[in-house]
Amino acid sequence: MKKLLALLAAIALSGMTMSATAGEFGDLRTKLSAARESLISMMVNKDKRGPEQQKLVKETANDVSAQLAKMKAPAGKDAQFKELVETWKAFKETREKELVPAILKGNDDEAKKIAGGIQKERITKCQTLVSELDN
Repeated sequence: MKKLLALLAAIALSGMTMSATAGEFGDLRTKLSAARESLISMMVNKDKRGPEQQKLVKETANDVSAQLAKMKAPAGKDAQFKELVETWKAFKETREKELVPAILKGNDDEAKKIAGGIQKERITKCQTLVSELDN
């Protein structure tokens, strides 16, 4: 009977751990989407380039970074998690140093080139990795 109770407790705890991990990656996925949407809105709507939207763009990116900082790789997925962190870091750096400045200068062609090129590849890679890590 004690062995059965111990086994049930272990199963319940492992289920809670998996749920917590799934919840973290679900939250991260939501935050990635919010970061992407806030920037796209700024890029395509010239009337959304003021201080409020700039603040939202910065905050949504910082939310992703903060979420990643408190997360750990699921068992056996250290390399994928490291790749996610590195890809997000490169994405955020390009966003802050190249893409947002191009948008704010009104250099729409350059912004579209960056957003539709390397940044699209990076955000897609982040989303793919989040899905892989969530399974």
